[in-house]
Amino acid sequence: MTGSTAPRLFTPPKRKLNRATSLGFAMIEYANDVLGKQLYPWQEWALKHAFEIEGSFTGDWRFRYRTVLLMVSRQNGKTVLSEVIASFFLNVLGVESIFGTSLSLDKAEEVWEAVIRDQEEIPDLFSEIERIARTNGNKRLILKGNRQYKVGAPTRRAGRGDSNDLVMLDELREHRDWETWSAAVASTNAKPNGMVICFSNAGDPDSIVLRQIRSQAMSSIDGAKSDDFGGDVDGDTLGLFEWSAPDGAKTDDLKALAMANPALSYGLLTERALSANRRTFPEAKFRSECMCQQVATILRQPFPEGAWDAGIDETSHIAGESEIYFGIDLSQDRRWCSIAACGLREDGNFHIEVVARRVGTDWAEDWFRARAPRGKMNLAFQSRGAPVAGLAEQICTIDGIERCAIEGAELTNGWGRFWDAVAASAPALPGETPRGGVAVYHLPQPVLDAPAHTCQMRNMGGGVELPDRVKSPDDIAPLVACSMAFAAATRPRSKEFKVYESAYASGVPLIFV
Repeated sequence: MTGSTAPRLFTPPKRKLNRATSLGFAMIEYANDVLGKQLYPWQEWALKHAFEIEGSFTGDWRFRYRTVLLMVSRQNGKTVLSEVIASFFLNVLGVESIFGTSLSLDKAEEVWEAVIRDQEEIPDLFSEIERIARTNGNKRLILKGNRQYKVGAPTRRAGRGDSNDLVMLDELREHRDWETWSAAVASTNAKPNGMVICFSNAGDPDSIVLRQIRSQAMSSIDGAKSDDFGGDVDGDTLGLFEWSAPDGAKTDDLKALAMANPALSYGLLTERALSANRRTFPEAKFRSECMCQQVATILRQPFPEGAWDAGIDETSHIAGESEIYFGIDLSQDRRWCSIAACGLREDGNFHIEVVARRVGTDWAEDWFRARAPRGKMNLAFQSRGAPVAGLAEQICTIDGIERCAIEGAELTNGWGRFWDAVAASAPALPGETPRGGVAVYHLPQPVLDAPAHTCQMRNMGGGVELPDRVKSPDDIAPLVACSMAFAAATRPRSKEFKVYESAYASGVPLIFV
């Protein structure tokens, strides 16, 4: 089995790629004829597509992309590809400045040293060397004309103070905040043909920069709305090239492994090596490192394995005679507000759904005010120690809004009931009795499904846990809003409540008549 030359996911070219529309062809010739490097088929494919141009080499031209995200499993030749790109930019394009960084300064220096080695060993390139500085904190290769290739640690000072034509960010999966990205990428702003090349294998839930960049690129490819993890990238100038195994592929699927390991059988990477990794790595790590899959299960999930997915029901809806409970919550940074609904299904189980999620908070009060005159609305929320408390209390002053504050022991009890209802759908292990009990079902909603898999828990003592907004990599407000609505809908009552007729429709949710 040989690795796949073309990636599974990629931004399509605007026109047919050839020597007149892509600089990648010249880069391949440079690698072969000058550097003496025979590239793998996937590396040649990557160069041709990543360095597509707009305009014409006979006139004005520029790179199509200002940001390129190249994703591939480990040990497939990213370092050699980086080396070729940096050397070509220095010696053929004659750019003024290149900056490189990685997970650690040592990793960035591997590519830097490889470029220096080529520069010193090839006579035509050696004659261009002006000076090599190896002082800690100021390592740079300086060529004639003050052309420079610098490396630095991945910090908030990375590339700051410089104006770079090319920035190479390796191991983007390890960027846990936007400090390095902001500093390094902004250094290309003053370069009309500046470019940022990002290399990485798949990330984990804390890889917020990688997840945002990939999400933005995917939205440009398939036209779907991008999830928002923070940060911003211009989708029109962003290219994604991802060699990865399809979602759901088995770890022993050789075809899937070949899609994620394009160097397989071309060099030193073998099926035997991957097989050995599969037997020794935890599955989540193997999928991330060797299958380049976005694995949410690297972190402990809040619900029993398989329970949340088992509760997905595309036909689920609240029964027409059920009372509806609404829940509201804010993201930790108060940027996103989520509103959820919960009610009984015809089978006696519960349905939950995120019915609105938008940036900001001003819209939420108007949302409820527009619907309250049509019937009583129960609004559940965490009334203490939560960002949403003030907003929810203000909404509860609207006529027709019934305040359902969840606080104290009811907060943990309500989450416990919600957990039990989700767990009721969990597949039973061999020899295990199904949990049974009232279950909760939901539509497939990415904005809800993501935190349901990655939400981190905070130990409250005595075996009691609650969702942790700070440690969770995704915005858990949609999940918390659902749990609040469920807690209010299921809490013990000392008296009978009137059941209000709802016009909850299966077509357009929560349109009241």
